[in-house]
Amino acid sequence: MHWIDPECLPETRGTVTQFLLNPHGEVDGFILGRDQQVHFPPHLSRAVTKAIHPGDKVRVRGVKPRGVAMVAAVQLTAATGVTILDEGPHAGGAKHEKPHVEKRPMRASGEVKLSLYGPKGELRGALLMDGTSVRMPPHAAEELAAYLTPRVHIQVWGHGVKNRFGRTIEVDDIAELVDAGTSAALAELAELAE
Repeated sequence: MHWIDPECLPETRGTVTQFLLNPHGEVDGFILGRDQQVHFPPHLSRAVTKAIHPGDKVRVRGVKPRGVAMVAAVQLTAATGVTILDEGPHAGGAKHEKPHVEKRPMRASGEVKLSLYGPKGELRGALLMDGTSVRMPPHAAEELAAYLTPRVHIQVWGHGVKNRFGRTIEVDDIAELVDAGTSAALAELAELAE
């Protein structure tokens, strides 16, 4: 979004409660407060995690797609005053390379806290109450939207990444947990299996 003047965009303010990871282990967003998703391109991951931490107050100027609680950030301003501007993936002349990370088999279960969206407002997954993000391509997420809505209890299997910024699973299989009372026990078993 390097061509957009951020000064003409509305500003959203809040406190970062957690980072969101993409399937390559890069930070590509965060949650403000309880339920405001902020998305930014992964080429900003290093700059964002250097200047912004969970618990920090931030200001975000960006584009808000219709009907979703998400802002696609063009400019982020940390509490310290550091400003991070999306100049595009080729700023500085170098193309952004996806990092090579070792994905491992993972599973998770629990209640969906939020639906997660891509930069144009397309459904791409969900955030579980334990902070795990589950991700899938937009076409799959659209077909499985009933599983990715808040208060639904799900179990997912796939391959994922866990690092100091969070945990994300790229979904291979998903199921609704009919007996939500067992979700805590299943989550505990999933953690033991890892």
